[in-house]
Amino acid sequence: MDKATLDALAAFPAQLEAHYGAIPDAYRLWSPPAWDGCPSEHLSALEQLCHVRDIEIDGYHVRFVRTLKEDHPFLPGIDGDRLRIERAYADCHGPNVLAQFRRAREDTLILLANLSSDQLSRIAEFEDYGRVTVRSLMHFLCSHDQQHLAGLQWLAGKIDALDRAN
Repeated sequence: MDKATLDALAAFPAQLEAHYGAIPDAYRLWSPPAWDGCPSEHLSALEQLCHVRDIEIDGYHVRFVRTLKEDHPFLPGIDGDRLRIERAYADCHGPNVLAQFRRAREDTLILLANLSSDQLSRIAEFEDYGRVTVRSLMHFLCSHDQQHLAGLQWLAGKIDALDRAN
């Protein structure tokens, strides 16, 4: 696997924590009146953390394991809105969520660290994505990470403009 993608996956927990930390405490659950131009799911900053944690644990880690162990598995998508409600994201504690995410990402990186070329080429069918390999799942996870950093930056921009208007 290319070093840039693995490095990005490894660096993401610290980036996520820093971007979340840039959101003022009073706005951690804030949602704008309109989401036009938002590059991620329409989630508050705290909900973004919870979503990333759950997609790591219930989504990508499971997808990697299944693709490595099963022959051409079907990998269903995850209903993020359902998880947000069922797991009461708004009631979660940010530092706890970040710690849970860090542990989950470490587990994912351990799983991916020394895969052979044959393992990286194993195939699955990913709902809404089509045919994928372990390697392509790694790229999609990295893309998902970047999407949520962009979402947190988008929220920070909206918050800054709101504060300046008051």
